Amino acid sequence: MAPAKKTPAVVVLEDGFVSRGSAFAGHGQACGEVVFNTAMTGYQEVLTDPSYRQQILVMTYPLIGSYGINDEDVESRAIHLEGFIVREYQSRPSNYRSTRTLARYLEDQGKIGIEGIDTRALTRRIRTKGAMRGIIAAGEFDIAELHEKLSAYPGLVGRDIVQEVSGSEITRWKNNAHASVAKMRTVRDRLRVAVLDCGAKHNIYRSLEQSGCEVLVVPSRFGAADIMKLQPDGVLVSNGPGDPAPLSREIETVKGLLGALPLFGICLGHQLLAQAAGARTAKLKFGHHGVNQPVKNLLSGRVEITSQNHGFYVLRETLPAGAVVTHVNLNDGTLEGIRYPDRLAFSVQYHPEAAPGPHDSHYLFREFIELMRTRSFG
Repeated sequence: MAPAKKTPAVVVLEDGFVSRGSAFAGHGQACGEVVFNTAMTGYQEVLTDPSYRQQILVMTYPLIGSYGINDEDVESRAIHLEGFIVREYQSRPSNYRSTRTLARYLEDQGKIGIEGIDTRALTRRIRTKGAMRGIIAAGEFDIAELHEKLSAYPGLVGRDIVQEVSGSEITRWKNNAHASVAKMRTVRDRLRVAVLDCGAKHNIYRSLEQSGCEVLVVPSRFGAADIMKLQPDGVLVSNGPGDPAPLSREIETVKGLLGALPLFGICLGHQLLAQAAGARTAKLKFGHHGVNQPVKNLLSGRVEITSQNHGFYVLRETLPAGAVVTHVNLNDGTLEGIRYPDRLAFSVQYHPEAAPGPHDSHYLFREFIELMRTRSFG
């Protein structure tokens, strides 16, 4: 019996690079910024990370799909990236938790997955030339038309993408799910944390709940006064997609909260906190996307292996007086952590909730809880 005919697929970069393969899921076309991720596992968590909005992801590990998809390990309600590129797709998963294949998961959400691409060559090109705008296509396509469509795609810089992934109403995170907030309790036996949802991963909520906190999820469009009405003991400013510079609404919100109550920023939240304090951000050449980024904690001297997913960073030389650099990336020296002692705030560029990834940095949630309890840094 002859093998089934494969659907042709292609990825095209803005510099003219073209690589052909075949589709294992979806059809049509999608534009995005093409980036690579170095994780060997965790593709389900990566697919559902809202920080990948408007991006096309290349996995450097060659075989993807071997353990399928389960119902527990999602990091949001949907797949957020625009396209998924792998060297070889494994269509027959082997895992007792698996409920469906990766291809079926992508298909059900209208996303394109392609295989047969030389992902090593594609990754080397991005690493050498930097992250680029790209277009992925499956089915019938014309290369010249793809180039034309790609030229009209604006990319990520200067755009507000957070509004595409943030929630629309306040919810309470309880027992691994969002629940409605009918009435706020006046008598509390737990610390109440408001999470400013800029595209937060579920494991941030899980980590806070497992630490004994009451977790309220607040849309990013809410202002400081709206958040203060919830009477939180602290605010966590979450991760999210894209360029932090144009997020004037969120920056003003964080600015209004600085010094009023304890703040903890993660990834995009780290950048928003820095901008609210007066610092500036810039774009990295090809970003940090993976679960093996070494970061040095300058306060303890320890090295942490961290999970990261960001294309922008905070410029150290623009930090305001009084800000303390607490963590640095050992690969490129970029700033990874800041503390604002007089403003009850701190932040990290990486993901201490680490899904997927190592748990070296989970102590930061304990530090946040201690800051809410004592209102001072130990």
